[in-house]
Amino acid sequence: MAARPQPTARRIGSGHALRQMRKEAGLTLAQAVDGLPFDESTLQRVETGWKSFRQGSHLRALLERYGIEDEEEIDRLVTLQREGASREWWTGVSTSLLSGMPRFLGVESAAREIRIFHPTAVPGLLQTEAYARTLHQLHKPIDEITTEFMEESVRLRMRRQEALTRDEEPLKLWAVLYEPALRYPIGAPHVMREQYTHLAELATRDNITLQVLPQTEGAYVAFHDVNVMSLGDGLPTTVQTDTAWATVAVSDKPKEVHRFSRQFDAMVAGALPPMDTPKILHQLVRETEG
Repeated sequence: MAARPQPTARRIGSGHALRQMRKEAGLTLAQAVDGLPFDESTLQRVETGWKSFRQGSHLRALLERYGIEDEEEIDRLVTLQREGASREWWTGVSTSLLSGMPRFLGVESAAREIRIFHPTAVPGLLQTEAYARTLHQLHKPIDEITTEFMEESVRLRMRRQEALTRDEEPLKLWAVLYEPALRYPIGAPHVMREQYTHLAELATRDNITLQVLPQTEGAYVAFHDVNVMSLGDGLPTTVQTDTAWATVAVSDKPKEVHRFSRQFDAMVAGALPPMDTPKILHQLVRETEG
């Protein structure tokens, strides 16, 4: 049985369908909303999955303008929009999230497969609790965050990781681990030893592929984090990266998705094969014991 879609997935799905209907009707955003009780900005945010219509009558009026007469299709979209307005699992902490983080969490929760790379640390979905906490502690005086915010961020990160080990349709993850980032000591040796052991255990799972990218002359390395999230079911692939302004940027624009995908593919081509990963990780464990 397929997992029930998250609210963000339902918003993205219905928004994507509405955008296709508008294009098939040959209407611009301005033409589509002309005379209706909402503006272009609202429709654009609905089409991109950022929000749902507050009133079903607004959606029905829009569908009538698009020439949609199939009552079953109308009811399906109204239901998707209504369910898309329901609470996400992280709603209780949303007030303290970085700008763009709620959108990212929604897309990540809806993703079926994620390809990820981070140039300076182990990716968040693969971090142990101790590694994540130590990393936040290092950034605490720089980012001027409170201990409460730090602990909440760690709990949120651990909660996100549950998608990798759930019984029903676990999230597929393909991560490229940059060797300098992998070796960089985040905290005491026991923190790194636990992190390497955790990675080795995850590498044995069928839904997780880990490759190590060595520091080799001529090999391509992205200087920013790369996160490519595939949602399936005809929904747009979405990419994410953190910015220098402590915000989370998310986009499903084809040009940006293709660029991030090319970056990831280039690093995969330069990385060691997955079968070598356990040996590398076990060697790193031994080095922390010395």
